[in-house]
Amino acid sequence: MKKFFLTVTTLLLTATAIAQNKEYVTFSATIANGPNEATITSRGKLIKNISGKNGVFKDTLRVKEGMYELHIGEEYTDLYLKNGYDLKMKMDVNQFDESVVYEGIGAPENNFLAKQILLDEKLDFNGLMASNEADFNAKYNEILKNNMSRLDDKSLSPSFVALQKKQMEMKYGQLKTIYDQRVKVGKMNNTMAPSFDYVNYKGGKSKLEDFRGKFVYIDLWATWCGPCRAEIPFLKDVEKKYHGKNIVFMSISIDKQTDVEKWKKMVKEKELGGVQLFADNDWNSKFVQDFKVTGIPRFILIDPNGKVVNADAPRPSSPELASVFDKLLN
Repeated sequence: MKKFFLTVTTLLLTATAIAQNKEYVTFSATIANGPNEATITSRGKLIKNISGKNGVFKDTLRVKEGMYELHIGEEYTDLYLKNGYDLKMKMDVNQFDESVVYEGIGAPENNFLAKQILLDEKLDFNGLMASNEADFNAKYNEILKNNMSRLDDKSLSPSFVALQKKQMEMKYGQLKTIYDQRVKVGKMNNTMAPSFDYVNYKGGKSKLEDFRGKFVYIDLWATWCGPCRAEIPFLKDVEKKYHGKNIVFMSISIDKQTDVEKWKKMVKEKELGGVQLFADNDWNSKFVQDFKVTGIPRFILIDPNGKVVNADAPRPSSPELASVFDKLLN
């Protein structure tokens, strides 16, 4: 969940500007079991490198009031900084999020953030997404209400409270958006799949109907998509494992038409197997639009009669996929 909310929070790191003055943030930290280097960033931009000795750090920096991140090794934690703060932190890298605690001026806001990270990590995202609509709405409203109520703490500054309310509304709103999208996509299950007629890497064109009589596992991807490329080794392993079974592995690129040669080059260089197709209008291709695709990679499973088994099937990297295939193909 931390990674999910990192993506959402990054979109929201709009610091509340204040007039520049001669005040600074004094930041000190005692960090056990970690490196003696740390960085403070804002929206991915480096603000300050901080060096420590024997796990003890201390530095000053001038800031615009708002959200920042403290990076230690591969981990990070959120910070709220304002000129005039004298913020003291303690943590153990071996228990990164659980051990963070602050003292001094600015402690209430930053202890709030430290606890918020723990609450977000405890959120059962998969369980929430698997809920029926009534249960989801009840759980969602409870989550939002409980988190908003934490902002009633009088020790928190008004500017911090205003920013956190905006962030919570947005990031928890993203949960509802994702759920609503899954509900729409799920309604395609057990319906006849829309067809297509796309360029085949091996020549000519291919339609979905050409593969009737077999299950079809479709990978919607693009050459520019990092997560798509990350699935390729797993997809190759799955293809090898189920070779000879009643299933076709199909990849449909939604690259722009101007990138068709780039697609062909990657298919060749990566030695991509299965059926390699190129969609006719990238994101706006009718097949892609019909499946309400808003992000890739996206995997779709269709049965031998052309009906949708799962409009948002497990990825090749998911252990869940093997159990799905074993049940259908054995």
